Amino acid sequence: MSPPTVLFVCLHGAAKSVLAAAEFERLARAQGVEARAVFAGTEPDAQIAPVVVARLLQEGIDLRGLRPHRVTPADVAQASRVVSFGCDLGDLARPGVDVERWDDVPAVGEDFDRARAAIRARVARLFGFMRPEPGTSR
Repeated sequence: MSPPTVLFVCLHGAAKSVLAAAEFERLARAQGVEARAVFAGTEPDAQIAPVVVARLLQEGIDLRGLRPHRVTPADVAQASRVVSFGCDLGDLARPGVDVERWDDVPAVGEDFDRARAAIRARVARLFGFMRPEPGTSR
């Protein structure tokens, strides 16, 4: 069985969704939880935002070589949870798929640190659903 996956989607798949996926995976590793995160965009840019690459690289997270991709039906189908940042998934949000909207997260290009803090706080709350109850396994 594959680990639970959270799909983070933003318009360009180049900043907010990237930060959220990186933060989720960092938290999963720190907590010893087998889970993963992926990022995508509804209208993906050609590259991850340079400020995101540079700031995460300072923390030892190397995203060089990764590229945003267009969110697909397969991405949504494989996700245990879907989070969007100010974008509509349209037909991809089929019945039975709950899309959590984080539309009020500030733009990364306007205030990286404020956006990062908002994303970190929400990922920490979201992460709670990934932890197994004591005495159970996933």
